[in-house]
Amino acid sequence: MVRIAIFASGNGSNAENIIRYFKNHPSIEVGVVVSNNPHAYVHERAKAFGIESFSFSKSEFEKGCSVLELLRRYNIDFIVLAGFMLKIPPLLLDAFPHKIVNIHPALLPKHGGKGMYGDRVHRAVIESGETESGITIHYINENYDEGDIIFQATCLLSPEDTYHEVAEKVHKLEYEFYPAVIEKVITRSFHLDDENK
Repeated sequence: MVRIAIFASGNGSNAENIIRYFKNHPSIEVGVVVSNNPHAYVHERAKAFGIESFSFSKSEFEKGCSVLELLRRYNIDFIVLAGFMLKIPPLLLDAFPHKIVNIHPALLPKHGGKGMYGDRVHRAVIESGETESGITIHYINENYDEGDIIFQATCLLSPEDTYHEVAEKVHKLEYEFYPAVIEKVITRSFHLDDENK
């Protein structure tokens, strides 16, 4: 069984969608939820599914030791970022090479980088007059939004779209594609197809 840790900072709707997707999966399960915000609603969502969740301070994340210790305790093989706001420290990158993925609410390399998250991204997309936006699922490296791209999906925008409407279109893509792409990446990375033959 491949065990996932979900890192989330806020509401956790994407995290819940991922938890639901893998709830009865034969070879992949969500083992723990990790956050940098003890008051984030994602803790309630995890609790509702019987999944334990933990919070760490920014400095604990930057050092990475206590986070890595927790991940090892829960036998975590793969990390999924779902609305997680902190940079992943070198210690975790080294411990999980090509085993950490993120979703960005725009079509990278456009509208990415430090400080580009949530509504800031959707506002930037509108301000630059884009005719489409979408999602980018990518591996994590030492720089914000610069890891290898795994998958992109697009949605068309109209000139009168507000950033709320852009957000709604992008959220639909997140819910539709993120869990399935995670499944494909894990299946490939851990050769799960071979096990099922």
